[in-house]
Amino acid sequence: MSQADSQKKGDILFVGIDLGTSRSSISASNGTREWTESFVGWPKDFISQKILGKAVLFGADALEHRLSLDLCRPLEHGVIKEGIEKSEDAVKEIIRHLIDLAKPASGQKIHAVVGVPADTLKVNKLAIRRAVTEFVQSLLVVSEPFAVAYSLDLLNNALVIDIGAGTTDFCIMHGTIPSEEDQKTILAAGDYIDDQLYSYLAEKYPNSRFNKNMVRQFKEEFSFVREIPGDMQVEIPVGGKPVMHDIKNEVKRACESILPAIVETTTEMIARFDPEFQIKIKNNIVLAGGGSLIRGLREYLQDSLKEYGPCRVTSVEDPLFAGSDGALKLALDMPSKYWEQL
Repeated sequence: MSQADSQKKGDILFVGIDLGTSRSSISASNGTREWTESFVGWPKDFISQKILGKAVLFGADALEHRLSLDLCRPLEHGVIKEGIEKSEDAVKEIIRHLIDLAKPASGQKIHAVVGVPADTLKVNKLAIRRAVTEFVQSLLVVSEPFAVAYSLDLLNNALVIDIGAGTTDFCIMHGTIPSEEDQKTILAAGDYIDDQLYSYLAEKYPNSRFNKNMVRQFKEEFSFVREIPGDMQVEIPVGGKPVMHDIKNEVKRACESILPAIVETTTEMIARFDPEFQIKIKNNIVLAGGGSLIRGLREYLQDSLKEYGPCRVTSVEDPLFAGSDGALKLALDMPSKYWEQL
């Protein structure tokens, strides 16, 4: 029986999972699309267990109650933290939670395509296999930018730049499954911006009290490069009193800190590609991931590449689900020989 026949009969639920450092999403063949922030927390003691009434918390719920929890963010630079049992347990819980959100029917088998950063494919593959083996009958692990490209039908003469929290991934598509040479991962991404912004704010406002989670929220609300009008004021406590702080220059500096590495890697990827097809690649560059929402980034990249000839940079419409939608599309199209049976 073909996969399509099985699906029609409801025997199989196909799912695409984008396992991200900051956010993870799932798209399922029953039409469900859900996401969670990639945080997992377990109650610290019987008091927190009593207050929370749950054995494990996820995402925003876990962040809100983090003082009562052993909180884990299991992916660092897109890689499951190696040798840390709790990180593997947390990834397992995230995958279980996402599959629960997809609402599989009773007795349905699950075939999952999971997207991970390009350079971490080999490192993550074994850990992901261990994490999904209880819930999934067939598995395929692919690179996130390849999944994004597949969701957009960018299968030929295109460059996808997926700017996530832990990594920025590059993938050139040229009418075949991309090889290692067609892909690259760098660490200039959202977490790096957070670290820079935290450092700049600590330097400018040494008496103010804030944490990394607050800084991440500032970045997500205000992120931009180049110039935009208006002030950027946020409330931060000083000596226990709420005080308004101007953070515009620091946000700009932090967001622009990732640009040189992204431009350099983009030109390097294009330069080593077949010279006859470089023009087509330059005119089909697509930004994905949460970083694609940074205001002015698309225009900055397009202008920076103009010295190498005409180019066109666009952004995906839905960065939150582009990866999981592409992974689902792959799952539905994938010939049976590519699946790993678990």
